[in-house]
Amino acid sequence: MGLDDYKVVLYRNQPDGWVAEVPSIPGCYTLMPTRTEALSELEQVFKMIEAEYRDRGVSMPADTTSIVHA
Repeated sequence: MGLDDYKVVLYRNQPDGWVAEVPSIPGCYTLMPTRTEALSELEQVFKMIEAEYRDRGVSMPADTTSIVHA
């Protein structure tokens, strides 16, 4: 599985900065000054977490994130 297999949530963190996270994977988030940097850094964080799971011989969690439109 890769990052493209997961839903990514991107939101503004006040007063400045952006958070990018994969809600289905604990600890898979970043806080950076720009949207682009947050998403780019998230790719690196995802790769580190993926390597940890692989080293432990454990499967990555399934994406359980639901998108709800109000």
